[in-house]
Amino acid sequence: MDALTGAYDYVLANSERFWDALRVHVTISLSALLIALVVCVPLGIACAKKQWLSVPVMATFNALRVIPSLAILVLILPIMGTGFAPALVALTLLACPPILVNTYLGFRSIDSFVLESASGMGMSQGRILRRIEFPLAAPLMIAGIKTAVVEVVASATLAAFIGGGGLGTFIINGLSMYKFSILLVGAIPVAMLAIASEIVFAVIERRTTKFQRV
Repeated sequence: MDALTGAYDYVLANSERFWDALRVHVTISLSALLIALVVCVPLGIACAKKQWLSVPVMATFNALRVIPSLAILVLILPIMGTGFAPALVALTLLACPPILVNTYLGFRSIDSFVLESASGMGMSQGRILRRIEFPLAAPLMIAGIKTAVVEVVASATLAAFIGGGGLGTFIINGLSMYKFSILLVGAIPVAMLAIASEIVFAVIERRTTKFQRV
């Protein structure tokens, strides 16, 4: 309880610094997610439609899933140095695999008979993609995005290790000074952001699968 009180008092005394760290944390997380979406959704669709492309691409991104977040930061550090940009690259690499894999699986799971029927009705490929494939693949895609969001929000704390800022700064400072109250200043908001993201995307995922439930 004393630690929570100390954390609250610290935020009141350093409100500008806290809100700036929160802004950086949210900005870097959203930026990484948006870049991953722009890259991986089209790439996942392409892999689902072209099997010769899926083998090398999926193998590469599946390999990224087993690399710890901190290890990615360490690998990028000698190439890009410290700061916001290398942290953004590392978080983007972390967000890519679940989005890519679930997009691929979502489009691959669509019955070919459905697509052939739509084509036989005179629908163009673009219309089939928008009106049929995307809605059917959406539940799996959203599940992948939810996983990516939670992982990125939690892992963005590591950006502080390479000067990327964010809420992880308080966690590092709290650990280095052995002050649990300062550590909580960073840890509690990160946990709340991750939980909120999980709930929001769970609701979205539930709504997209409503038509599939009896």
